[in-house]
Amino acid sequence: MYLVSGITDMRKSIDGLSLIVADVLEMDPLSSAWFIFCNRGRDKIKILFWDTNGFWLYYRRLEKGRFKWPKPTAAGHVHISSQQLNWLLSGLNLENPKAHPPPFMAEKCELGY
Repeated sequence: MYLVSGITDMRKSIDGLSLIVADVLEMDPLSSAWFIFCNRGRDKIKILFWDTNGFWLYYRRLEKGRFKWPKPTAAGHVHISSQQLNWLLSGLNLENPKAHPPPFMAEKCELGY
């Protein structure tokens, strides 16, 4: 999953967003990756991904609040996990300092590894 850092014109649909992926990010929009875009006001998100024989385009608009969107990066994108996407959609920062470590990490910490 890749957050497209910076702002995106939410008037763009599948073709316009896939051009951003191909031309700006220099990535393959037909890959299995999810590409996540946000508007200037940080209250709208579009998620584009390819599935078998066509694109999926999800759109979410907040009635109140803003998404905690990262600042633009030199690469133009930020690689995130599915857990971080859930945090973002829930209104949390991507670097959630209160997140529990995965179970295998907790066991290692308790055992002193």
